[in-house]
Amino acid sequence: MWRDSIRLQIFCLLLAVLAIVVLVHNFLQLEHLDDVTVSGSNWITENNDRHTLSQTTKIARKLYCGYEQQTLSKREQAEEESLLAAIQWPKPPDDKITFAQSTDPAHSDFVIVKPSALFKVGDQLEVLVRMKDFQGKPKRYGGDYLQARIHSPLLKAGAVGRVVDCHNGFYKVFFTLLWPGEVKVSVSLVHPSEAIQVLLRLREERPDRVYFKSSFKSGRFSETTECNVCLPGDLPVCNFTDLYTGEPWFCYKPRKLSCASRISHAKGGYQKGLLTQEESLFFQSDVNIKRPIFPSGPDSVIVKPKAFTDSSGMGKAEDPNVSPSGYYYQDQWRPRTHRIHHFNESDDITKCLQGKVIHLFGDSTVRQWFEYLTAFVPDLVEFNLGSPKNVGPFMSVDLKHNILLKFRCHGPPIRFTTVFSSELRYIANELNGIVGGRNTVIAITVWSHFSTFPVEVYIRRLRNIRRSVIQLLDRSPKTVIVIRTANVQELGPEVSLFNSDWYSFQLDSVMRKMFSGIAVHFVDAWEMSLAHYLPHNLHPKEVIVKNQINTFLSYVCPLQT
Repeated sequence: MWRDSIRLQIFCLLLAVLAIVVLVHNFLQLEHLDDVTVSGSNWITENNDRHTLSQTTKIARKLYCGYEQQTLSKREQAEEESLLAAIQWPKPPDDKITFAQSTDPAHSDFVIVKPSALFKVGDQLEVLVRMKDFQGKPKRYGGDYLQARIHSPLLKAGAVGRVVDCHNGFYKVFFTLLWPGEVKVSVSLVHPSEAIQVLLRLREERPDRVYFKSSFKSGRFSETTECNVCLPGDLPVCNFTDLYTGEPWFCYKPRKLSCASRISHAKGGYQKGLLTQEESLFFQSDVNIKRPIFPSGPDSVIVKPKAFTDSSGMGKAEDPNVSPSGYYYQDQWRPRTHRIHHFNESDDITKCLQGKVIHLFGDSTVRQWFEYLTAFVPDLVEFNLGSPKNVGPFMSVDLKHNILLKFRCHGPPIRFTTVFSSELRYIANELNGIVGGRNTVIAITVWSHFSTFPVEVYIRRLRNIRRSVIQLLDRSPKTVIVIRTANVQELGPEVSLFNSDWYSFQLDSVMRKMFSGIAVHFVDAWEMSLAHYLPHNLHPKEVIVKNQINTFLSYVCPLQT
């Protein structure tokens, strides 16, 4: 009997020791939770169900990348596949096209189809573009990225065209003639098809070509480490994945400090040596980046007046995919789907915004709206929050008219100088904290800082924002939500590898499709920057920003019909 008692005591003692070992192991796991590698991350799906990465379906790219580790519903998967299919770009028949065989804008030309025909306002104008290589030989395949517009310099009028790739070296461009007088045609080669393939390769293989950093500090000790959506290697990382949206972000763990000691985020820099010598020939400023293609005949037509108004589209549901969405006339933007009010006096803006809270979320291109409104409206005074210059958050107040204007940058990736960690916020989370209502106005723009990443990263960000937008409109349907699209910019050899208009065009196409059919409004900054006569600029000049603001405020305070 006593032997059985001793055995039982020994057995219980072993169980206790085993329980202590398991407890210590779990404690150590919890203690180092902020130091886990990518493979230990958690993600939140559409239904807020949490899944480990072992449950996800991986795509054969770089396995360390966070955008691969997503658990998507069948609907989300189908949408993502549809979006990626919609932006697929034609490829050259051979991967080893030499520079001499690539598209040469100087040898290429365009012709106006039926230039002597009788054109009236409202008619369609067709242009045929013929591409040739540097040897003067006709191109036999497509994939070049073109931009086209019609304009009348004396009238300060302009509109963009719709480019159709015939996949045989020919392109058709269609314009809607929207004003009378002499109308000129301009066509430019932004990138040859051979350069587009390089940009595609960089987007898929080198998402780290812009890198970021974070500073960690505790007492007298400080360290700085590299951060990104993707961090290669086996070094320990700090997992800063957002718990609510599942947006991934990682930094290499400091050698001595804890992950909790992070104090700031900043742009680290741009990787060099991304191209081979042959590839670099496809990116030459005066040769094949945003170079004009000249006509082989007349470059203009005469357009006669017609009893034509833009009211045919007024009052219809807004479609962000309509092109052209508007046009310039006398330097004023005229949308084709809604009426616009030109807020030329500061009192007009004050009257429109009285009693309202305006939230501006996004990058520096929507920060321009904050700067314009604060400078133009005398009673709107910036309240000094002590934020870093050009970074924010910023806030302006008009106490007399009860107006509050706020700007906040979107969460990482964000290529700003220094953002305090406490101010790194995701737009989706910010929207979830807004009550909304008739006196709440929200403007959102997200595009430029996502150009170096595979499109899946951008789709996930928009999916999170869209979910929060729909929830906000569901609880407060009178909230005004406006989305500012991407815009074109000046390009050179280096900028093209990180922020090419082609990257922006692809992201903008995805955004328009994802928000189509939702009760939000659009400021078409893309067409407003491309149709204008001023040189392209990442941060458009004031005359263009003014037209953006007029469009924005026309949604906030629509003209009575």
